[in-house]
Amino acid sequence: MTTLPGLTRAARLGARGLLVGLLTAAFLAPFYLMLRNSLMDSRGLTSPEWTWWPSTMHFENFTALFDDPSVSMAPALGNSLLIAAITAPVSTLLASAAGYALARIPVPGRGVVLALVVATLMIPGSVTFVPTFVVVGSMGGVNTLWGIVVPGLFNPFAVLLFRNFYLQFPSEIEDAGRLDGLGWFGLYGRIALPSSGAMLASLGALSFIDSWNSFLWPLVIGQDPSAWTAQIALSTFLTSQTINLPGLFAGAVVTITPLVVMFLVAQRYIVEGIATSGLKG
Repeated sequence: MTTLPGLTRAARLGARGLLVGLLTAAFLAPFYLMLRNSLMDSRGLTSPEWTWWPSTMHFENFTALFDDPSVSMAPALGNSLLIAAITAPVSTLLASAAGYALARIPVPGRGVVLALVVATLMIPGSVTFVPTFVVVGSMGGVNTLWGIVVPGLFNPFAVLLFRNFYLQFPSEIEDAGRLDGLGWFGLYGRIALPSSGAMLASLGALSFIDSWNSFLWPLVIGQDPSAWTAQIALSTFLTSQTINLPGLFAGAVVTITPLVVMFLVAQRYIVEGIATSGLKG
């Protein structure tokens, strides 16, 4: 009878480990299939016989990906990197400044502005898509990278997260800054902003991922191949006329690699930033 508690604890640990293993396998399965398919030829991909790993690995699928004259994969990757590298820090800083103003600066109409920010989250993107395109198009933003970047610089959800964070910020620190002669800009730039590193890193990483994965808006604005992003270039491998499965999977591996690296680097900050935003479950 004295061994039952030990067996029960071992059974719980075993069941927990099995569950974690199954969830990990389910999470990694798409990455495994993507890598496996990227190293196969068209015959192997369409064969009815399942193989866990190709007997002959076709690394030439990756070289053909960048040698294809009909798809400018390298410039498209560069465009995606440039767009995400601009959108992530700028949108995060704008959201931080707006969130601090809504949380700390006592100006008339602050509640109305907050209500309008919340209201923008309730409007479907399909409703604002056409008006946004008309405005950007009238300003000459079609087939330009700035036409893709500018509409993504304003993130109301990030504004609310920063507002919740700054509402919890100790007011005693700001009082000490006021004694040193700091105004609102000084308090934000020298005290509040440096103290929100986890939030900046987490929301910046999420903004980078969202910008990198964006498809519909860059597709509509970037009509010329010179303005294509990686996602648009990737879509050209699967059309109603042609299907290039090896190129499609090789391109998927290449385009997802920056996101995997970004997540591995920033995962701790993402969790910490959400935990300190005030949205605790």
